[in-house]
Amino acid sequence: MQRSSSERAWDDILRDPLPGRLAKPRTTSGLTMLIDTGLGLQETGDLVELAGPYIDYVKLGFGTSKLYPVHVLRDKIELLQANQIEIYPGGTFLEAAVLQNRWHQFLERCLVLGFRTVEVSDGTIPLSQQKREEIIRHANAEGLKVITEVGKKEDGLHLPVETQLEMIEADLAAGAFKVILEGRESGKSVGMFAQDGSIRQDDFDALTSQVKNLDQLIWEAPLKSQQEELIKKFGPNVNFGNINPRDTIALEALRVGLRSDTLRFTL
Repeated sequence: MQRSSSERAWDDILRDPLPGRLAKPRTTSGLTMLIDTGLGLQETGDLVELAGPYIDYVKLGFGTSKLYPVHVLRDKIELLQANQIEIYPGGTFLEAAVLQNRWHQFLERCLVLGFRTVEVSDGTIPLSQQKREEIIRHANAEGLKVITEVGKKEDGLHLPVETQLEMIEADLAAGAFKVILEGRESGKSVGMFAQDGSIRQDDFDALTSQVKNLDQLIWEAPLKSQQEELIKKFGPNVNFGNINPRDTIALEALRVGLRSDTLRFTL
């Protein structure tokens, strides 16, 4: 049952202060990916009713989808897809399947359950680029959209920019739809972020200056300060990932200039 609506209470008298925000369906830019660490069906339904137009992807964080009763998982997939929201299992879960040499079966089960998207990552396990590309190509051949993730989850471990660039280029060439830049749920001491959550500017500048199409990236940026900085840099349609479901409306307000932090961009 479709529960979301595009009708909003103030649109007939007030415009969004920061213009240019794309409406659904969004295919290349302006994407918002939430990390779901255990929302029930009722919570998910409430979220869709309130904020469905602002959500494009829901990642079932790490390996949480293995813990779901199958009927709940199927119902959750159906509910979100009916509202133009793609849902997929976390990359760490696929990494566990790789360790057990069961990733083919993992992808098959994704299709059986109704998933249309998967994440390929090596945030925890070692994974050769050759194996990574094999998984991406196989998933694509099975009809699954692939989102990959670049970066390690261990605190303080930052991949060299050149390594990240090589992985991004290889993933896209193998058929990845988007590449996520690791930021975890904390947004601190991981990926492009320093221990205090600020952007590591030298690495950020080096990477963004060399990526051919920045719309192909999704920035895991769970902190408001990070979101503000990226909107200032790239505009309201930058792709965001690992957003807490409770922050969905707050992020959208930031995107369209309905928070002080970005309203001042319009002065």
